[in-house]
Amino acid sequence: MLRAREKTVYDTAAVNPMSQRRILYVPGKNPKPPAEVHHGLLLRCLVEGVARLDGATADAISSDEENFELIAWNFFYYGRHQDISPELRWIDELLRKEEASEVDRRQAMTWNRRMVRSLYQIADSFPVIIPWLPETLRKNAEETRRYFHNEGGVAWDVREFLKRELREQLKSGNRVLVIGHSLGSIIAYDSFWSLSQQEELHGKVDFLTLGSPLGLNYVQERLLGARASPDRRYPAMIRNWMNVSAAGDLISLDRTFADDFRGMLEAGFVRRIDDHCRDLHTWYRNDEGLNVHRSYGYLVHPVVARLVTRWWKMNA
Repeated sequence: MLRAREKTVYDTAAVNPMSQRRILYVPGKNPKPPAEVHHGLLLRCLVEGVARLDGATADAISSDEENFELIAWNFFYYGRHQDISPELRWIDELLRKEEASEVDRRQAMTWNRRMVRSLYQIADSFPVIIPWLPETLRKNAEETRRYFHNEGGVAWDVREFLKRELREQLKSGNRVLVIGHSLGSIIAYDSFWSLSQQEELHGKVDFLTLGSPLGLNYVQERLLGARASPDRRYPAMIRNWMNVSAAGDLISLDRTFADDFRGMLEAGFVRRIDDHCRDLHTWYRNDEGLNVHRSYGYLVHPVVARLVTRWWKMNA
């Protein structure tokens, strides 16, 4: 049955020589700046990282605003925008550096971070303790829980932001890379499952996850398809899955996905799952100190630049 399913899924890029390359970015939780501002900051970080590796590819990505599209779901979800002005000087500082310093590396793995990480891991196995976690940990867990509870259909509506764009891109035969950061990676995964298993939309995309919680038990048990029959358990539209996780990132507690989604790989739902986390350090800082989970820090990282550049060239 799985072989039959694979035969019916065609690669739209292969049948349309006029297809374009498109990068769709799905941000994580919390309010974000107005979409136009947020899009510009994200693209700036990504292009800066790529330019350090391959100037021609950086120029190509930035040559057309449609090459990089923001799936701006956050204002709908939170009802307000983030004031980004206090962060702008920190983004400038981020882009002046090309790698994490020794201080960044040490602070990413401090005793306090290790202790907090242990609390997260306990809560992942025993969600009943979430109400008793420290405030920051509790709020992070509750944001994820709100999405999975789908109160008022909010998760369905949030996924539709991405699904609507994917329908259009695949209909046009475009080659698509979806980048999902943090909660955005869950939204993307569930959208893939809904489109391929419920709507039976044909076509393939590539998937790049950054600081993703998809390795957590709590998350995996609640993903769309988690309780479906084996032939419908996983999304059928991911071609290649690349996962990037920084040292000390408290959201991506389980930093490797090839083992967690082995069943998806063995059943042929995805061609490959590659984890990139060994000695990987981000260096974004703001007034609160080092924040290894921040999207801007991931996007400018050399590993992300290499993966995006490779994808861009392979899909030329």
